Order: sequence, then C-alpha cells, then structure tokens
Amino acid sequence: MQTEKILMATTVLAAVALARFRFVNFDGATAGATDAALGVPVTAFDAGEQASVATHGEMLVEAGAAVAAGAAVQSDATGRAITLAAGVAAGRARDAATAAGELIRVLR
Repeated sequence: MQTEKILMATTVLAAVALARFRFVNFDGATAGATDAALGVPVTAFDAGEQASVATHGEMLVEAGAAVAAGAAVQSDATGRAITLAAGVAAGRARDAATAAGELIRVLR
C-alpha cells in the first residue's frame, strides 16, 4: 500500500471540478501538458470551492503512461504523471508505473 507524506499544502479556488490524484495548475484547473503544476488536490473538489492542494512531499498521482522510478515527471493533457518530455517538471517518480491509471508517489 502506498502512502502520502504531505509536507506543505495551500488552497486555490477551483476553476473547474478537480479530480483527486491529478496535477493542478496555478489557475486552479487541471494541469495540462505544458503547465507548471501547483500540486495535487487532497480530495476531489467542485468548481468554485477552495481546494486544498498538496504542494510538497510525496504525493499520490495517477500515471498517464509507463513511468520509471526516479524519472522526472510532468503533467499530461489530463493532469496525469508522465515521463518529462517537453513540459515543465512536476517532480520525480518514487515508484514505477507499468501502464496508465496506476497510482505512483511523486516527490516534489
């Protein structure tokens, strides 16, 4: 069983419904492939709510593809963690994912 170790969290006004385990950008929306990630919501939030977002520590994030442990990751177009390509680094994978949909710990 994987656990989180949240060291710091902040709040952001949710511009859209935010899903748990997906990166959020600084505008309060699900992070896209070229967005800098503020962090990961601590639960699901509806648009208009003040969303608590974990910004530092080890956070559980849904993988968008296979990811190697130790790889730098970024958000894909739907806020899931993928291996860093041309986007903005959002942290490092603590676990490997063999396919999309798996939860991994991301250290940031």
